[in-house]
Amino acid sequence: MAHGDDQGLVLPPRLAPIQTVIVPIYKGEEQRGVVLEACGRMEAALKDSGARTHLDDRDQFRPGYKFNEWELKGVPVRIEVGPRDLEKGEVVLAFRHNGEKKSLPIEQVTAQVMNVLEEAQKGLFEKALASREDRTYTVDSYDEFKERIDGGGFFLCHWDGTTETEEKIQNETKATIRNIPLEAPDDPGQCMVTGNPSARRVIISKGY
Repeated sequence: MAHGDDQGLVLPPRLAPIQTVIVPIYKGEEQRGVVLEACGRMEAALKDSGARTHLDDRDQFRPGYKFNEWELKGVPVRIEVGPRDLEKGEVVLAFRHNGEKKSLPIEQVTAQVMNVLEEAQKGLFEKALASREDRTYTVDSYDEFKERIDGGGFFLCHWDGTTETEEKIQNETKATIRNIPLEAPDDPGQCMVTGNPSARRVIISKGY
């Protein structure tokens, strides 16, 4: 799954409704006021920088519950703010795309978050692209195609362009023609099913 793992969603920052969530950590009303005030300033600064940011100030849930919830929802960056962190002038950042956490001076948070969002976007795209390329195969024989299709992946095959051939492939293998790659060069050949002329390859795969 390109946008998920065993812990839940892993959303690319540009798709994420919430890019950054701030989770305050405190005990008692005195700590609550100090921590929430700092979180509010951080939320405003991040929003001013263009990051879609949410401050999770719900009192009925513990921080651990919130961590798990936002991880499950795939929010790219989580900021943990507690009284001890504030005493040191720091907060903790947790990154969904690689599972890493690190402490950071408060004054660097906004710039670091914006950088991480760009890095995560690029990294997730490159990972998805590499995964697709690793699972894309060129096949010329219909017999080979039928042997390999149940193993999953994307198959570049010649097709004669007829509905009859498309239906035959679907009926016999449950696979369908997904698209004609826009960047694919002209690659004349023979349809793997009928042997009729084919101008270029198409991508065929099963839906899961």
